[in-house]
Amino acid sequence: MLVVATAGHVDHGKSALVRALTGTEPDRLAEERRRGLTIELGHVWTTLPSGRRLAVVDVPGHADYVRTMLAGVVPLRTVLLVVAADEGWSAQTAEHVAALDALGIRRGLVVVTKTDLADPAPVAADVRARLAGTSLAGLDVLPVSARTGDGMDALRAALDRPDEAPAVEERRARLWVDRVFTVRGAGTVVTGTLASGRLATSDAVLVGGRPSRIRRLESLGSVVDEALAPARVAVNLRDLGADALHRGEALVHPDAWWPTRLADAATDRDTDPPTHAVLHVGSAAVPVRVRPLGPRLLRLALDAEVPLSVGDRAVLRDPGRRQVVGGATVLDPDPPALRGRGSAARRAADLADDPTGLGGAVRRRGVLAVDDARRLGLTVEPAAGVVAVGEHLVDEGFLDRLAGSLRDGAEEARRADPTDAGPPLAALARAHAVPDAVVRAAAARAGLDTTAGRAAPAGHPDLGPHEAAVRALEARLAADPFDAPTRPELADLGLDDRVLAAAVRADRLVRPAPDVVLRPGALDEAAERLLALDPPWTLAEARETLATSRRVALAVCTALDARRVTRRLPDGRREPRTPR
Repeated sequence: MLVVATAGHVDHGKSALVRALTGTEPDRLAEERRRGLTIELGHVWTTLPSGRRLAVVDVPGHADYVRTMLAGVVPLRTVLLVVAADEGWSAQTAEHVAALDALGIRRGLVVVTKTDLADPAPVAADVRARLAGTSLAGLDVLPVSARTGDGMDALRAALDRPDEAPAVEERRARLWVDRVFTVRGAGTVVTGTLASGRLATSDAVLVGGRPSRIRRLESLGSVVDEALAPARVAVNLRDLGADALHRGEALVHPDAWWPTRLADAATDRDTDPPTHAVLHVGSAAVPVRVRPLGPRLLRLALDAEVPLSVGDRAVLRDPGRRQVVGGATVLDPDPPALRGRGSAARRAADLADDPTGLGGAVRRRGVLAVDDARRLGLTVEPAAGVVAVGEHLVDEGFLDRLAGSLRDGAEEARRADPTDAGPPLAALARAHAVPDAVVRAAAARAGLDTTAGRAAPAGHPDLGPHEAAVRALEARLAADPFDAPTRPELADLGLDDRVLAAAVRADRLVRPAPDVVLRPGALDEAAERLLALDPPWTLAEARETLATSRRVALAVCTALDARRVTRRLPDGRREPRTPR
């Protein structure tokens, strides 16, 4: 489907052109027909010679209805700019072109109408000259008479040219509401331009932030199971009254967009914007407070919450002067607060590097959830300087800095207390306001040991004032691997649970039981000796084989059971887990 909007000065023949093109009257209000003036948006459609469907949004041309005109044009990217051969370029032509240029619209046609009343050639040449330097400069210019039909076939052929199909993000549907009404027996219906994504019957949606579900879909007068952007769609909603909804609200899938009242944007002009303006995005016209950040960069504070996306194009308009200030491209719909002197300039500097790319967005935040990146409108794909950590994207520089901070903290704590086990990873995640997985990745990058859920320096640390006692214990166990000291003996050496835990973390000791301390490798040696016995064997036989106490033998046998090396039988004897 091709969806186009008209644009141009009042009385230049937009509605007549649409009527001749589609065979349908776009002016549906009695007042419009009485006055011969388009007041509201008209929605009509037809089938082009190839069988392609064409939907047309006919907009008002009068200066009093610019807000309505923008509601019809902004959601679209294809336009029919209409200029009358007998009048030429006029005031509203200029304002409409300024808005189209601000949106960066490059697709469509310029139609010189009323060729039955005047030679179109001078107007066509003048329009081409005036459009030079705007986004519309490359549009073809066609002369047409809606009254006689001259040029209509050429217009249909030009509209029927194939164009590139838009990419579809099925869960990022956004329909800008331009009409709300009630149908007896069906309930609330909203119509609008589906600018992105796919809608289907029974989909859960939000309309202006209010939850609902789609009861029925229509497109171009036909009931459909689904609608694919770009399309004109009528949506019958459940559980929402028409009086609660308004033009300018967006119908979206839940959790697919970023509703916001604050956004950073780039403008296409160097002029100083007014402090207060109106942002036209989709069919919405939202008052905004404007704060310059730097050259062509603005902070916009919106009076209403709008689901915005990185890359959205909008028009800034000064309603007091009744003129377009310029175009705006959304760079970030979730910007940080500006605090302190120089914060605006710092933000502008941050936005200068990759303002709409994934790498820039992640760099500015440090850590960005993948789901949030998609809601912001970013394309999630491999990017330079971005590291994927679970369901999060992390700036590599941020990860390096976090790793350095964790390493320095762990080493400082170890110097202050050689038995320090290191801070818990969960506590570090809270302190640095990052997910647990990111702290774990940074600790790994720093070479820290996280096996116990803490961030500690790896290796065999010197245990400071306890080093001599630990070395004495190591020497005792080297001479007799199962001569484990008793609790009182450990206390005499000054080795309490904290010191022993530090020695275990350093892989200098193992503790098969709270009151049994052995050297690393002792359990492997015990397994080798015990598995040489004829099974099954008793605890007494194990004690004798290991030449140790019952206390130590029981701890060793229990540890080997836990390792699934041996198995305890109902009568208390043991045998190998795997038969020899």
